[in-house]
Amino acid sequence: MPVLKLLSQLPLSVLYVLSDCLYVLVYHFWRFRRQVSLSNLRNSFPDKSAAELDLIARQAYRNACDMIAEVLKGAVISEHELRRRVRILNADAVTRFTQAGQSVIMLLSHHCNWEWLLLAGCLEPGVNVDPVYKPLRVSAVDHFLLRARSRFGGNPLPARRFLVEVLKRRGAARVFAIVADQTPRHDEEKHWTRFLNQDTAFFVGADRIARITRAPVFFVGMRRVRRGYYEARLQLLAEPPYSGARPDVIERYARTAEAHIAQYPADWLWMYRKWKYKKPPHS
Repeated sequence: MPVLKLLSQLPLSVLYVLSDCLYVLVYHFWRFRRQVSLSNLRNSFPDKSAAELDLIARQAYRNACDMIAEVLKGAVISEHELRRRVRILNADAVTRFTQAGQSVIMLLSHHCNWEWLLLAGCLEPGVNVDPVYKPLRVSAVDHFLLRARSRFGGNPLPARRFLVEVLKRRGAARVFAIVADQTPRHDEEKHWTRFLNQDTAFFVGADRIARITRAPVFFVGMRRVRRGYYEARLQLLAEPPYSGARPDVIERYARTAEAHIAQYPADWLWMYRKWKYKKPPHS
């Protein structure tokens, strides 16, 4: 899409000015999913006041608009600039596995700037990140994002082919990155648990893949240092040999992601429709 390519060439300072304008338009005039966001916040944090929730919502919309600017810049950002802006504090926690020829699964959430995080992960020595994604309906935007995600050696995998591609690459050490707080379709297998004070459905695929490939699983916690600058820390959730009831990996992810979101609530994507349907009886 030519307009996206043109915008990506603008300095990040200019893109942030556009982000500020977009925030005013989206939050104050369009009011895009404001009621969804505030409802999600009220249900997740019943002990917070209306003023506290409103402040989180405003900050979350500002941060989401900033991410749009940063994703555009991600299509052309240099390695040097990306390293300055995204620091992975303990990348050696993963490379000790990949250097031994073992694949790794990294579980992310819709927190801070997961797109820059994926790009920054590809810059670590000995790491090849394969982000799992759902193709977008607008093909031009989908193509733009695929090119951006592939810039530093990443190999995006469509979710529908994830299992097949993992099995094909069992002999090579890869890092499979999954934004794991997405909601499965109503007719798909899922794991139900309490998450942010609500019954919540999660995909079980990451647990299944970890067991098939005997891969360790990490949670990636990202925080905003200041505008346009981030730090990420890896936390080992589970490693083989796996035993016990499934999907234990997903339950550990839910607890860790929940704690991280509670610590930095304004950086989660509250406008996202995470709770699309209710938990069926006896599930």
